[in-house]
Order: sequence, then C-alpha cells, then structure tokens
Amino acid sequence: MITCGVEIKSNEAILCLLSKDRGLFQIIDCRQIRIPLVQSEDTEAMRKYQFTLKKLFEDYKVNQVAIKERPTKGKFAGSSAGFKIETAIQLIDSVDVKLISTNELKESIKANPFPIPFSDTGLRAFQEGAFSVAYAVSSAL
Repeated sequence: MITCGVEIKSNEAILCLLSKDRGLFQIIDCRQIRIPLVQSEDTEAMRKYQFTLKKLFEDYKVNQVAIKERPTKGKFAGSSAGFKIETAIQLIDSVDVKLISTNELKESIKANPFPIPFSDTGLRAFQEGAFSVAYAVSSAL
C-alpha cells in the first residue's frame, strides 16, 4: 500500500510517498515534492492543480493520502489557499483521504516510533511533516 503524506504550508502542498509491504517501509522517490498553488482565486487554476495531484497519485499508484490537519482559528490558522488545496485533494475520488490532527499524529508516533532518525531517511528537512503524517497513517494499518 502506498501512502502520500501531505503537509500544507501557505500556498503549497509538500509531499512524501511511503509504501508499506509486510511491515517494511520504503520511501518512494517522487518527481515533485512541492506543488504550489499559484492562483487560488481562479477556477481554471484550481482545476489544473487538482488534475496535477490526481495524475501524480495515479502515476505512483497511491492508495491513500494523509493530510496534516491545520487549525481553522488562532495564531497558527491555515491560509485560505491552504484550505483550497486541502479541499482539492479531498475531492479526488480515486484515493482515500484522511485528515490527521496534531494530537493524533503525536499519539501514533509515540505508539510506533520512527525506526530510524529522520535525518537518515534522505528526505529534505521541509518534508519531515509530510513524512510524519504518512508514517503515522501507514503504521496504524
């Protein structure tokens, strides 16, 4: 099973592909690890953005997408473009989409710690949130 972890920051989705087969995890190289949404107010740009994500999920045979949930209020609230990205992903009908709250993420990682330090994964530092959410959802299976 292939899981795509997504962390949304400002107006871009940061991705990490993770597969789990018989209890073993493998990080999958992806052609695009950052997908920015340039014009969130334009309907055609939103359709193109969603198509880009759907095509990527189809090409890599992604079964599920895990999105790190962001608060809707307060100091750390997400941007409107970020929520549009989240919605565009949720409306892709070919994958199962799960939103993971920060508390659920922490509990899952506490119950199933990373087998190796993040620095040894070969991923970029900005992908840590996307990796964490993909790992948390995959390890729960």
